[in-house]
Amino acid sequence: MDRIVLGDVELTRVVEWQGAFGPASAIVPGVDEQGWQQARPWLAPDHLDPVTGDYLAALQTWVVRSGGRTILVDTGVGNGRERPVTPLFHRREGQFLELLAAAGVRPEDVDVVVNTHLHADHVGWNTRDQDGSWVPTFPNAVYYLPAADRAFFDPAAGHPARAAARAGGGAAAAMWAQWDQMFADSVAPVVASGQAVEWEGSLRLDGALELEAAPGHTPGSSVLRVHSRGERAVFVGDLLHSPVQLAHPSCSSCFCTDPAQAAASRLRVLQRAVAERELVVPAHFAGAGAVRVRSEGPGFAVTAWGA
Repeated sequence: MDRIVLGDVELTRVVEWQGAFGPASAIVPGVDEQGWQQARPWLAPDHLDPVTGDYLAALQTWVVRSGGRTILVDTGVGNGRERPVTPLFHRREGQFLELLAAAGVRPEDVDVVVNTHLHADHVGWNTRDQDGSWVPTFPNAVYYLPAADRAFFDPAAGHPARAAARAGGGAAAAMWAQWDQMFADSVAPVVASGQAVEWEGSLRLDGALELEAAPGHTPGSSVLRVHSRGERAVFVGDLLHSPVQLAHPSCSSCFCTDPAQAAASRLRVLQRAVAERELVVPAHFAGAGAVRVRSEGPGFAVTAWGA
């Protein structure tokens, strides 16, 4: 397991799955062939299959130990979920809890769960099946949920985009149906348990950790900043899907709700990462899982992989 120490904060990566996730050019469609070719030295072999051109990704959770507490940043896909639009996530049966135990964490040890946003691959292990019902996996944890995502994804909130998608049918309607199922099995039980805290703007978790809104990928997308004894990191969630977006920060992934807003958030967060020498920790980077960056031309470049 990857372990990084930043001052008094320890980060441990738990990888639920790692592998190919479709054509890279479809994941970040705004990058042209020349852009992909120029970025190949960064991308292959950890982030791009040089033979097939597939995007290589990881589904992972970071265990953050800070101030005597155990915090999970995102909770992956989960087991036994109905996700027909996304075959990789559909009825998955993995060993996440065993992997978490190997990192020294039992469910009852977790004090805080941070969902950087409410997509299916970030909330899945919020809950687990218990006698046919979905219950919180981490019984003693406070779950921090972005309020803007609760308002967007909760079927009871009646967001206009849901009605429009259903009226139009097709792929958009199918995705909203999957999001409804995701909310029902991975978010609503946490809310019903009384363990959820919704937040907006920014929220300090302790002296070293602060949540900050970074919308665009979803309305409530957020980042988690770490600052301890002069060392810094930023968990950027899905602001970055591929390292190619460092060189092309204006190019958002195909999964972004508001691509232009996501690009603005990405640029702002990366500029600060350079200025404050933050380690950048994206949700889905394979390989080392984290990167240090510098400004280069209109975008950014890799200084080093990992801590």
